[in-house]
Amino acid sequence: MSRTIRIAGTVNDSIVDGPGMRYAIFTQGCHHNCPGCHNPHTHDPNGGQDTTVETLTKAIMRNPLLSGITLTGGEPFEQPEALIELVEEIKKSGNLEIAVYSGYTFEELTKDKESPKYKLLSLCDVLIDGPFILDQRSLELRYKGSRNQRTIDIQKSLKSGEVVLMNDGRWN
Repeated sequence: MSRTIRIAGTVNDSIVDGPGMRYAIFTQGCHHNCPGCHNPHTHDPNGGQDTTVETLTKAIMRNPLLSGITLTGGEPFEQPEALIELVEEIKKSGNLEIAVYSGYTFEELTKDKESPKYKLLSLCDVLIDGPFILDQRSLELRYKGSRNQRTIDIQKSLKSGEVVLMNDGRWN
């Protein structure tokens, strides 16, 4: 069975949602409602449209030039079950880096290791965490909107038990 995901839209060949060419999925629904958000149209959970994991997986696998996918929004962690299914399918089908943007912090997402949010996080490679804060906005940051946000190596962080920032030169 293919779960339904509520999305605001997708971009098949984004070069602004992470390094390389990425398939960006803009999830619909976000309770953070950060003032100055770049995607305020994604906040209403009733907006956007429904699609299936199968439809997204097929679209992603059709593009051989992709280096990764980016889950953004909206707030991806408001639909963790469907995104878990998507990420598991992508991992079976290819070697794509999975990045996720969230208004939650790494610490908030790792509090409950039994939660679907934690499971989704554990399947991904890169987390850009923290809410967008308008008075910390900077156009000098790479792939982030405000200075409070961090680019985290999820797998190294989960292994070490503390936040490990990405330092491979591609994300910062």
